Parts: sequence; structure tokens; C-alpha cells
Amino acid sequence: MTTGIGRFGLKRLLPAALLLLAGVSGAQAAPYGDKLMLFNWSDYISPKLIQAFEDKYHVKVVQNFYESNPEMFAKLRAGGDAQYDVIVASNYYIPRLIESGLIQPLDKSEIPNYSNLMARFQKPSYDPTGKYTAAYQWGDTGIVYNTEKLGQQPNSWSILFDPKANPKYPFALGNDAQVMTGAACAYQGHGYACQGRDNWKQAAQLLLKTKKRSNFSGFVDGTPVLRQLARGSVAAGVSFNGDYLQDKANNPQAYKNLKFVVPKEGAELWVDTMAIPDKAPHAKLANKFINFILDGKNGATLSNFTWYASPNKAATPYLKPALRKPPSQPTAEQMKHLHYTPALKGYSLQFVQQLWGEVQSR
Repeated sequence: MTTGIGRFGLKRLLPAALLLLAGVSGAQAAPYGDKLMLFNWSDYISPKLIQAFEDKYHVKVVQNFYESNPEMFAKLRAGGDAQYDVIVASNYYIPRLIESGLIQPLDKSEIPNYSNLMARFQKPSYDPTGKYTAAYQWGDTGIVYNTEKLGQQPNSWSILFDPKANPKYPFALGNDAQVMTGAACAYQGHGYACQGRDNWKQAAQLLLKTKKRSNFSGFVDGTPVLRQLARGSVAAGVSFNGDYLQDKANNPQAYKNLKFVVPKEGAELWVDTMAIPDKAPHAKLANKFINFILDGKNGATLSNFTWYASPNKAATPYLKPALRKPPSQPTAEQMKHLHYTPALKGYSLQFVQQLWGEVQSR
């Protein structure tokens, strides 16, 4: 009896059949796709976590980086919302991302570790229902200054804005429009999260006046300014508590005279959050990734690498001792003076950006 295949036909078909079976097996081993596209700040996740996630889900994590929230936002609007699976965005950009339809709700059924977040990070003001984001890291923005050159200064924005506090040594201002506007507002008595055209205009006038001082060295982002401080090329600048701690641990000699302070007039409390772009190609895997990061031990691995505070209460027992105390953990008194940067939109956002452009160009 013949089947129409014959002996040699069967031998030729077997390899193809085995390849097909292997393909089915591979699909079962990686049911969420073969890769996760992560859009993040540079050097902001432990390579150990990347490797562990890849091993657990049999996928490849592909990382792209950005250096500012405006850059991230522009990339998403230009089609990145269909390219990336997970983004790490700062709190004051979340309302813009939601209103622009650039991020999708989380699938909480895939994120049981969401309950590991501390209560104040589960329904924060920038995402009141906790529908779109999960906190990644948090910290505050303050002043780092050289005590050998400037002496012991009060914990105040006067270190930057009062010429008498530093009449001769080079200093830098931050490069974020809203953060520096908030700092100037706070110094003038209007609070860090100030609102209103008059307050913003007064803040811009102070920033412009400060910029015109002979020892002003430029507008510098929080991470690069630490390198300038360590080299001694500037004596004061605006930076972040986690970056300060990390660099100090790596180079204690250069930091022996550098001090981080939270200005008493008010300063930025920030949260970097994980979100999933609206058209993410691997949304199910993205939810799995968020859940993976929110595991207690993984959350500690993340913070022990970045030196930033963890929003994950289950991570606390596994954190380095330095991450359980100031300046990583602000004191209760400091927390009274820390505020989220307002999520401006429409005309208000345009007005502040216009003022900032004039400050930088004049």
C-alpha cells in the first residue's frame, strides 16, 4: 500500500517537521514576544536586573536612552509610542502623557507586586487613581556646594541667588525650566510649586539677574554638574540626592568638602515612574516587567545600583544602610519643604517656557 509519500519523501519531510515543532516550542517558551523595548534615562537600571528578566522570560531587553523629559515626550509623539514597551518618565510629565493619549492603563492583574508600593505612591497626585503608572525611584533636588570655598552656608537657595553668599567662585544653575523657576519662586517667598504670571515673571527676573553675575558659569544638568564640583571648576550647583550619594561613594576624596542640602524655602520632590506607551508592541510583557521591578528584592537591587530611594516597602530590608537615612531618605522636617513640580499645560506651560528661553538667551 502506498501513501503517496514514499520512503525518501518521508525522510525529506522529517527535518521540516522538526523545525516546525521547534518553532512551536520556542513560541511556548516566549509567549510574550522575543524582546522588550525599554526607554529610560541612561545608567538607571542594574545590568543584573536586565539579565535576570531576560533569563526568566526568555526575551531580549533592548534599551534606548534619553537625557530629558522633553526629549522623551517628543520621541513618543513622533511614533515612539508604537516602538517602546516601557518608559521611565518623571511625575510632572505623567498628566501630559495621559492627556496626549501616549500611555495606556496598566493591567493590574499582571502586576500583583503593585501592592508593594508605599501607600503614598499608589494614588499620587500626578496619577490620582494609580491607573497609568508605577513608581520606579524617587528623590529630591537640592544644592551641592563646596564648604571649603563657601564656608558653612544656611540650607537655602541663597547659596545660588544671593551674591553675598558667593561673591567670587564659579557656580552653575540647573537646566530644567520648571525646577529653576520653582527654585526662584521659593526663594522669593512664593513656594516651590508657585503658580501665576506675576510670580513666574519675578522668578525669571531673579534668574536673569543671577545669570549676569560675573562668576556665573552656565546652566548645567544635575549629573554633569557633580563632575564639575568634584573637579573644583564650580563651587555650587543644582543636583539630585541619589547622584550625589553615588558619586561620593565612588570618589570620597573629591567629595570630602561637598555638601548636599535641601533648601528650606522649598525644593523639588520627584518620582520617576514606569508607564506603558499606548501602542506598545509587547504590552503584556511590559506589565510583566513592571511587576518584576516591583518585587522586593529586585526593587532593592535597583536602588542599591542607582543610589536613589525605593518607593517599594518590600525592598527596605535589602537596601544599603546609606539608602535608609538622609540624604537618601529626607527627614520629616525636610519633607515639609519638598513639593512635586506642577504639571503645567497649555498657555501656562508656554508662558514658563517662553520666560525660560529669554533667561537663557539674554
